[in-house]
Amino acid sequence: MDRRSFISKSALLMAGCFLNIGVFPKAYAFEKLRIEIPSSPLVALIIDDIGNSLSPVHRFLKLDIPITFSVLPRLRYSYFLAKEIWNDGHEIMLHQPMEPYNLHLDPGPGALYVGDEVMTIGRIIEDNVSDVPYAIGVNNHMGSRFTECQGEITETLRVIKKKDLFFIDSLTSNHSKAYRTARQLNMTTARRNIFLDNSHDETTILLQLHRLMWCARQYGYAIGIGHPYGVTVRAIGNFIRNHSHSDIKFVHISEILYS
Repeated sequence: MDRRSFISKSALLMAGCFLNIGVFPKAYAFEKLRIEIPSSPLVALIIDDIGNSLSPVHRFLKLDIPITFSVLPRLRYSYFLAKEIWNDGHEIMLHQPMEPYNLHLDPGPGALYVGDEVMTIGRIIEDNVSDVPYAIGVNNHMGSRFTECQGEITETLRVIKKKDLFFIDSLTSNHSKAYRTARQLNMTTARRNIFLDNSHDETTILLQLHRLMWCARQYGYAIGIGHPYGVTVRAIGNFIRNHSHSDIKFVHISEILYS
């Protein structure tokens, strides 16, 4: 991509931020409103879908920035990777599978489905948390259908709250009730601002990172969600090298939630 095209794409994405496309004002992004914007805007990167393979995680660990890893339960390396990531000084979340609208998408083992009874929801989450040691919070994997169902998401969040875990709404549906319900339950909660890698193109991911940086500067804090793709780790690495003197500070998600 030439310089003119890059600048043009950047301008379009920045315009999306000004128009609040996919970006939530701070008053709605986090449970507690903050009066002062920190001198260093904070960015939390959450990397989802951990548990299938070892090597992608190792590449992210080499970035040498705080990252929060969201681990899928009951996969081959879920338990091992959670322990390794924690020992390396990073934060762990349970990436709780939930039912999507697309019937052709399998959310994977340990999933919650619309129609699950309260006892079933509690048992599944209990088993999943035990498979992801050191988890301090939860976010949803898929769940476009499940997070829109008030009864099921309420019961799920009650279980999560009882386990003293926070909840991040991945916002896989614009009609998700998860974040607002978590607020009503007085949980520590937030929702993502930007998906980094819906497009597996390095230039596009870099533009999303710039968009995330703009959001952090505008509101003081921003949450981006990515996945363990090679192109994603390369884009983040390039972004870090090109912004080594930036005012942006990368942090674990808890620093945003509890500071």
